[in-house]
Amino acid sequence: MFRNFLVTACGLVVVTASVAVAQDIDALTLPPGFSIDVYAPDVPNARSMARSPGGTLFVSTRQAGDVYAVLDRNQDQKADEVITIATGLNTPNGVAFRDGSLYVAEVSRILRYDGIESRLQNPPEPVVVDEDYPTERSHGWKFIRFGPDGKLYVPVGAPCNICDRTGEDGRFASITRMNPDGSGQEVFAHGVRNSVGFDWHPNTGELWFTSNGRDRLGDETPGDTLNHAPDLGMHFGFPFCHQGDIPDPEFGERRACDEFSPPAQTLGPHVASLGMRFYTGSMFPAQYRNQIFIAEHGSWNRTPEAGHTGYRITVATLEGNRVANYSVFAEGWLSSDNSSWGRPVDVEVMPDGALLVTDDRAGAIYRITYGE
Repeated sequence: MFRNFLVTACGLVVVTASVAVAQDIDALTLPPGFSIDVYAPDVPNARSMARSPGGTLFVSTRQAGDVYAVLDRNQDQKADEVITIATGLNTPNGVAFRDGSLYVAEVSRILRYDGIESRLQNPPEPVVVDEDYPTERSHGWKFIRFGPDGKLYVPVGAPCNICDRTGEDGRFASITRMNPDGSGQEVFAHGVRNSVGFDWHPNTGELWFTSNGRDRLGDETPGDTLNHAPDLGMHFGFPFCHQGDIPDPEFGERRACDEFSPPAQTLGPHVASLGMRFYTGSMFPAQYRNQIFIAEHGSWNRTPEAGHTGYRITVATLEGNRVANYSVFAEGWLSSDNSSWGRPVDVEVMPDGALLVTDDRAGAIYRITYGE
């Protein structure tokens, strides 16, 4: 069972109610004054989120091949209906909403569902915006969002743990962008192994993104990274350099680390940093305004002796364009026996200032709130 609870000023978890879903969240801890609840208990394989101005929350999946519309019709801050609006898609991890249309990213295609909110029960056939992205499935799932420039940003992960295949397709290990109709595609950022989350600073309009570090260089290195990309054409080092200061054993001799843009913050090793958002709400205390919340999905390949990392929500606190602090905000999805019952994927700031979190292992969406 999931249970709603409040974290008191002394850190005590107080159970307030029960919700019939698959696992317990009794062990989750947050800073004093914050509480967590189950917003939607049955959203199988819930991944990325995109909210329309009309209030519909669109939620993607990776393994299930579905896309959902999650509705709170009676405005009680709990979802009361989940509608499957697309099924049988090829790893539809990315969703974005613009001008009444829902954009969905498959491995090699970008689809658009026009007028979707008036046809949730009878969705239209999708328009193919682009069908020319690489077909490789390794790191082929995509997180998409529209930037303040009106362009759709689409990452293309490296099709490997470590390789250089930009000679075959210059979009590998990059973040691309295009016009909403698919025209004008270009690479915005190079040397990005696998970004599955990004957002733009609410004041500067500059891009920040997470990226997953390579595997099989040990339990403690390299770390995932949080990166700042204010300009077109920056290179962040993959496959030559990791976390800004670790030359790759195979590719590091080709180019030095100081040739590339270093990360704004090195995150934990193998934490699988995914969705991130700047907090733009007014519910949380002032120190969280315009700071970055990151969903860390959790490691899969650290040795049993080292134990898993991630399985938590972290916060990167900025001073200007510098990360002044990186700390844990919510944790407990990873148990003391090194097993995990949930894996955070994405975060979304709601109009009331609450923070939604998807969990693809538990198949649920949580709602984090603050109250004195």
